[in-house]
Amino acid sequence: DLAIDAAHKSQESWSKSSPVERSTLLLKIADRLEVNLNEIAIAESLDNGKPIRETMAADIPLAVDHLRYFAACIRTQEGSLSEIDNDTIAYHFHEPLGVVGQIIPWNFPILMAIWKIAPALAMGNTVIIKPAPQDPLAVIKLGEVLNSIFPPGVVNVIVGSSPDIGAALVDSPDVNMISFTGSSMVGSKIMESGGKTMKRLLMELGGKGALIMTEDCDIQAAVGGIASVWGFHSGQICTAPTRVICHKSIYEETVNTLKATSEFMTVGDAREESTLVGPVITEAHRDRVEAFIQSGIDDGAEVIVGGERPNMNGYFVAPTLLAGCNPDMHVVKEEAFGPVVVVMSHDGDEHAVELANDSDYGLFSYVYAGNTTRAYDLGRKLESGNVALNSIAPHMYAPFGGFKMSGVGRDRGRWGLEAYSEVQAINWPS
Repeated sequence: DLAIDAAHKSQESWSKSSPVERSTLLLKIADRLEVNLNEIAIAESLDNGKPIRETMAADIPLAVDHLRYFAACIRTQEGSLSEIDNDTIAYHFHEPLGVVGQIIPWNFPILMAIWKIAPALAMGNTVIIKPAPQDPLAVIKLGEVLNSIFPPGVVNVIVGSSPDIGAALVDSPDVNMISFTGSSMVGSKIMESGGKTMKRLLMELGGKGALIMTEDCDIQAAVGGIASVWGFHSGQICTAPTRVICHKSIYEETVNTLKATSEFMTVGDAREESTLVGPVITEAHRDRVEAFIQSGIDDGAEVIVGGERPNMNGYFVAPTLLAGCNPDMHVVKEEAFGPVVVVMSHDGDEHAVELANDSDYGLFSYVYAGNTTRAYDLGRKLESGNVALNSIAPHMYAPFGGFKMSGVGRDRGRWGLEAYSEVQAINWPS
């Protein structure tokens, strides 16, 4: 209640600050994060088990890039001419929503926090950030940096393990928007509760990424893409291509190549530069992923790699490859959120698309084909908010979000900036 009150009271003055003022402060935060990269990266790795090489090379640098991107965007965010007809002119403006509650996931605390905070602040909103209870330390450190630069009440950080905290943000009439990244189940509850006060909602939810491989694709390139995300943050990433759908003519070669590649995925201490796969977030989550793997085995999947608990101290899950899967298996339908890849075969492009779209989720999908035109044609048929062709690399400033149970709205780029605004149209006679 104190945080909501502080954000509410500071909203009017902050919303009246100029775009240049807001941009300047975002750039100061970017500079501060860059200087303190090691300290924050180490805090995040110690807190959630993510290998230090990931936080140093990806999470913090990308957070800095996002701050600078939105600092530049807001300087050019002006009113726009909408329509002119014979009698009327319409001009539209983007106005801040007010107080924004932001609920951050545990897999990318700093990156997701900046991903949400930067566009919200740039647009003139005040924010209340709630990091996940499993790993709040890096976000607390970030909050200290933010509060040393922004006016009081503009940025507020709330920590705690009770779901009542998030519920209070969603239920409060003084919170105008909820931005949430997490499970589809929680997202559904937020949508139901938020509707009572007609809150603006921006939600990036679960995924079960499909990766289609045609008979003429570059198998090594596709396997390299799968492997690069297979163990990334121990598979605790919603965009991971964990559902491999390869043509039956290359099925055996794909499985064997994945098996060989797995030998290079070093499991170990997150603080070691040589570690590619660190521990998962908690003991409970490790048990959940192991149960997920067992369900695949019980349903008839063949364990090609992994499937056992590594003999080391910590909540580790070995990179696991399950072959001989079919679309009715729980392990194929639902998200493991661990280093688990399943493989199915298809007998042609139409069948591949059918298998890929046979999912409640549609966040990020992938197509590897012999040429870009074929990959593009397949990609356009996929029920997915994002599709990568002959690559697993996302464009960091393209709109990001999902179809179906994978979310509502879009983050990143100008779409992410405008998501934190109300649009007002001014009309007058021409």
